This record gives sequence, C-alpha cells and structure tokens, in this order.
Amino acid sequence: MKKLLTLMLAMLLVLAACGSGSETQEDSNVFRVGMEAAYAPFNWSQQDDSNGAVAIEGTSEFANGYDVQMAKKIAEGLGKELVVVKIEWDGLLPALTSGKIDAIVAGMSPTESRAQVIDFTDAYYESDLVMVVKEGGAYDGATSKADFSGSNVVAQLNTFHDTVIDQIEGVNHMTPMADFSVMRVAVQSDKADAYVAERPEAIAAQNAGIGLKMIELSDGFETNAEDTQVAVGLKKGNADLAKINEILAGIPQDERTALMDQMIQIQAEN
Repeated sequence: MKKLLTLMLAMLLVLAACGSGSETQEDSNVFRVGMEAAYAPFNWSQQDDSNGAVAIEGTSEFANGYDVQMAKKIAEGLGKELVVVKIEWDGLLPALTSGKIDAIVAGMSPTESRAQVIDFTDAYYESDLVMVVKEGGAYDGATSKADFSGSNVVAQLNTFHDTVIDQIEGVNHMTPMADFSVMRVAVQSDKADAYVAERPEAIAAQNAGIGLKMIELSDGFETNAEDTQVAVGLKKGNADLAKINEILAGIPQDERTALMDQMIQIQAEN
C-alpha cells in the first residue's frame, strides 16, 4: 500500500508539472498590461467595448484611452493577446516586478529612480505640464507661476508632477492625492485651487464639461525630458524590449498625435 501511495503521489506530481508547463505556454501568448484605468485620456474605465475598448480582467468594465490603443498595437506586433489589468498607481511597480503583469502602459515617465527598478522602452508619448483650475474661479485668468502664489496646489501621489509645485513661490503645497478623479473633485469643491497635470489630461478635464479649465503657464515648469516622456515599463531583462522598441519606431509621430487627439475627443463625449 505504501509503495502504491508513493507511486500515485509521483504520478500526481508529474501531472501537476505538465499542467504547470501548459499554463506557462498559454501565458506566453498573452500580453498582460497594468494601468490605473483612471488617468484620461491616457487610460480610463467605461461600461462597454465601444471605440475599441478592451475588457478589464476580473471585472465587468472595459479600459480605453491612448495607453490602451498603444498597448493593442504592441500586443499585435508581438503576436500576443492583450489583457488589461486594473491596478492602483502605487501597485504598478510591485505588480510588474512580481510577474503579475508583463508591462506597465499607464502614462508612466521613465524617471531615473524607476529605471533602477525596471526597464523602459523608448518614449511613446511626450507632453508638458499645465495647471487645472476651476472655471470662473480665482485662478481662471492666471498666466504664470507667480499668479499662483498663495494658492493651494496639489498633484498625484508618487509622480514627478508633485515635485514641481515648489517652483511656485509662496505656494501651499498640498498633500498629494491618489488619482486625477479625486483631484478634479478637490478643485471643483474648492478644497484645492489647482492641480498639476500633463496637457492631455488637462484638455480632457476641460472638455468634460465639469467646470474645469486648463491653464498653460507662460514661464512653465522646469522639467527633465525623462519626466515629460511616457514609456512602457518592463521587468528587468525582459527579452521583448528590443521588439517593442521596433514596434514603437514603426508608429509615425503624426499617427501618435492623431491617436491622442482622437482619445481626448472620445473621452470628452463619454
């Protein structure tokens, strides 16, 4: 009986190993991408698959936006099926390094500190920083950083947006907030006078018809190229890095610009 049980256990282990190998092979045909799905027009959540949206794993929602459409192009170029995983911003790096996802396509900038932990592709978008204020509010007519002296300004937690606020002399640098939907409400409700954003998000907020306005500063913020660029994050040593760069290189700049404009328009209509 003991020998029989030992044999049966060995067979089960072999079967388990075979099953594991099969699952790994299946996973190799999937491109699992992590994003917040709350950072329009780069990525957002919606209730259907209209305008090329992709189902969010484990939910009844769908993801769309510039990141989603770029992820679709990358997945197609890799010959893999795209799977979108919705993850809070702070959870994206741990999810990537632990193998929960294959890539971060979430409007993430390839900063030096992040590059110590993960690899980045070439940039797939480049933007600049602006302010978002309440339409008709005290800062509606602002044109420079000096105009925001004494104001309450906020940015998203763990982003370079938060690091530039102190370039405004006399500013009240508020505690960073979790995401842009929270910051929009903060400005609408006068809990904050303004938040820092990249231009696409600010345009989306302005076009949403929710009483917000984009302010482009005449003197702008001092930034590094690595901050204003957006790239795909990959686990260190990912063999797909060169291939993804090749795919991105095949997407002309005018096509990228047109795609972002299209996503801003779609988001504003939803």
